[in-house]
Amino acid sequence: MEIRIQNPGASRATAKSFEDLIVWQKAHAWVLSTYRLSERFPQKETYALTSQLRRSAMSVPANIAEGFKKRGTRDKLRYYNIAQGSLEESRYYFILARDLGYVAIANEMERLEEVSRLLESYCRTLLNSEF
Repeated sequence: MEIRIQNPGASRATAKSFEDLIVWQKAHAWVLSTYRLSERFPQKETYALTSQLRRSAMSVPANIAEGFKKRGTRDKLRYYNIAQGSLEESRYYFILARDLGYVAIANEMERLEEVSRLLESYCRTLLNSEF
């Protein structure tokens, strides 16, 4: 499955859907990558680490999507803050998977960092706008 990410440098119209947000696009691509990575975890982790990592990763774009339709800045930021918390939870699960010797995590951590920076920037923009 290919995810097309729009050019973030191009002049952008107002997002009509959460799918128009670069931060959501990157988060969604990261979740797909996380699912593929977690397929390599041992079978014994199916209902533990695999499930927890996938759930926390999936929460990031889901909360971005949910926050997108909220009307007030405060409501929007609450959902984006939940997404940030889920990113940090995922960060821990990646570290745990690495330390247990299940997978190398450098690429996933780079993607996680990118989503984190984009989300932080998006939140700052919302705070500084007259939404």
